[in-house]
Amino acid sequence: MSSLNLDDFSDLIERPDGGVRRDAEARRERQIVPPGSLGRLDDLGEWLAAAQSAVPVRPVERPRVVLFAGDHGVASLGVSARPAGSADQLVRAVLEGASPASILARRLNVPVRVVDMALDCEPDALPESVVRHRVRRGSGRIDVEDALTLEEAEAAFRAGVAVADEEADAGTDLVVLGDVSVGGTTAAAVLIAALCGTDASVVTGRGGLAIDDLAWMRKCAAVRDALRRARPVLGDQLQLLAAVGGADLAAMTGFLLQSAARKTPVILDGVVSAACALVGQRIAFRAPDWWLAGQNSGEPAQAKALDRMALEPLLNHGVTVGEGAGALLALPLVQAAAALAAELPEKPEKPEQLEAGEGPVAAEEPSPEPENPEALAE
Repeated sequence: MSSLNLDDFSDLIERPDGGVRRDAEARRERQIVPPGSLGRLDDLGEWLAAAQSAVPVRPVERPRVVLFAGDHGVASLGVSARPAGSADQLVRAVLEGASPASILARRLNVPVRVVDMALDCEPDALPESVVRHRVRRGSGRIDVEDALTLEEAEAAFRAGVAVADEEADAGTDLVVLGDVSVGGTTAAAVLIAALCGTDASVVTGRGGLAIDDLAWMRKCAAVRDALRRARPVLGDQLQLLAAVGGADLAAMTGFLLQSAARKTPVILDGVVSAACALVGQRIAFRAPDWWLAGQNSGEPAQAKALDRMALEPLLNHGVTVGEGAGALLALPLVQAAAALAAELPEKPEKPEQLEAGEGPVAAEEPSPEPENPEALAE
């Protein structure tokens, strides 16, 4: 029996400040650029003001990429284009600055943090700062066995909470959340199908490195079999993560909930972070108000999850590489929205001169009568 009471998050998590959002909307009405003319940037600026509880909104100056890493036993079925147990190679590429996400992060001057939760490699193969939260080596094959024991799921969830606290205490003002995994999209599809009441074929996508039709059929069968194991534990989200999630997904769920409790905004990347967010919504219904969907990766399960949470992706570039790369591309939009909301000047209260055809027409003053009326007759 777990000692972790997930219901506490319902009380801990409040929505972003609605009064501050109304103040931000009122300020936007007073600015020289007409409201609505900046499209979603207007909404983003007001959302960020509410999240920060500040008008004018503060610039996003200390963002951080946080990536949770793990290998999934279901990858041994050939459901991924990458070999099972090879996620550590992806992590090394991130740490060496050779992955798409690390290149983008370097260009945007955003630090990257990788948290190993269940990589299938020796712990000493990676830096201590990466492996110190590891729960186990690889997650179980979810079509026939639990991904984790309940104790491991709790440990992973608590690790995610701890990482969220570390980031909040360090002054991180926005997190770009992603995953580095092999087999993770299969586990994510199972979680989303279970929570949305959907069949396996509706949520099974091609993954980050696109698989062929035969691999897709194997993946669809694995999702179907795992779904049978997920449905009996739908009422307990920690048991659900233990049965068909994985250590990285359990940690991401804890991270998302604690970030919302600590009032740290998060940009979600792809289907894995969307699945964890959907589990988080089941635990605390106000939590999604603290999250943005960075992009539409094209995964059908992600679309299902975002629709259920009423989150509309900021970008639709079809970036499937994972590692937070798609969400990183959305970060400059959020920063631009903050800058515009804070720096656009307001309209002067009393304009010195009304433009032609605008505003009330001033009444003409009567011409002064001449001192000598007889002069008019001459």
